[in-house]
Amino acid sequence: MDTKQIDYLLGIRKAMSLNQAAESLGVSQPTLSYQLKHIEKEVGFAIFERNGRNINLTPAGEQFCSGLFALRIELRKIIEQCQNISGTYRQDIRVGLPVRSALRLLPDAIRRFSEEFSDVSITPVFHPYGDFTSFLSGGTDIEFAARGDLGGSPGVKEDHLFYSGIYLITRDDDPLSSGRIVREKDMNGRLLMVGGGSPPELITVQQRVIRNADVGYYNSHDHDTTMINVAIGKGVCLSPGFLKGDDPGYRWTPFDCPEKFDCVLCTRTTDERAPVRRFIEIMKEVYDSYNGYL
Repeated sequence: MDTKQIDYLLGIRKAMSLNQAAESLGVSQPTLSYQLKHIEKEVGFAIFERNGRNINLTPAGEQFCSGLFALRIELRKIIEQCQNISGTYRQDIRVGLPVRSALRLLPDAIRRFSEEFSDVSITPVFHPYGDFTSFLSGGTDIEFAARGDLGGSPGVKEDHLFYSGIYLITRDDDPLSSGRIVREKDMNGRLLMVGGGSPPELITVQQRVIRNADVGYYNSHDHDTTMINVAIGKGVCLSPGFLKGDDPGYRWTPFDCPEKFDCVLCTRTTDERAPVRRFIEIMKEVYDSYNGYL
């Protein structure tokens, strides 16, 4: 399959009509029908079911087209990124992080870095927290993590950046949102969202609160689901401070506990490029100006 054939499939999926899809794509209906048969023969399964003039996606076709849609978006992003750096930059450093707030001082560091390396670009790459697949496969050059997240991987260097505390997330109209700090005893009678791939430091605090305070708990699938549960008033949750966003309706209040996250930037020990090492140095300088705690 080539990209044109992918566009043909996605056009049919959007219109759910060969005639309308052909018109939108600027090809004849017989040409589109021929391409669809050719694609289905190549992949070895039916993508659409035909019933007279009506067509419907098969279960396999639905999954296939969903995957192609995501692939097309990713391909477009890659092309656009390469267009941005073509002829302007000789090198691109890709920084992996879960959310923008994890490296809230990143723009300051990029501006300072650009003054020294005008021909090197810095590109943020966002991914789910704890998913280091891209870094381990060479897709990113620098990776934000908590110390130890990648410690078991050979050839990884960790540079300390800052410490991040643990916060209680509530609705902004929750009684617990009115204080400057929340303690275990304040949690009595509340429902605590847990799970969702919580890191070890956070699990320790969650378990201690459940053990010592009169709280119930509810398993939540992931951080985004947890945030929705908090927004609808289903419960509250504990979270690393580096995930703190600026979404309206929430209040992040420091939680009284000794645990904290040692946030680091990870690089490969074999990557000795001067711009990469200098960018790490600049990031550390920028964060040191904030006393190393955010």
